[in-house]
Amino acid sequence: MSARTHTRLHPATTGSVDVRLPWWALALPALAFITLLALILNPSDAHAASSDPAITHLLERVQELLAR
Repeated sequence: MSARTHTRLHPATTGSVDVRLPWWALALPALAFITLLALILNPSDAHAASSDPAITHLLERVQELLAR
């Protein structure tokens, strides 16, 4: 037995979506990203127990490249 298809009473929308985000929906992820980026760029502020020297050299190299 086949199912009947339903016809739409209203035409489909044009694809424009009107969505309004609250200010904090953009501000909080941006703040978290900036905070994590600051910790990566300045690893001396992140008081880790001990780290591998290779990771420290890699982070210093990334900081030098971003400072240019």
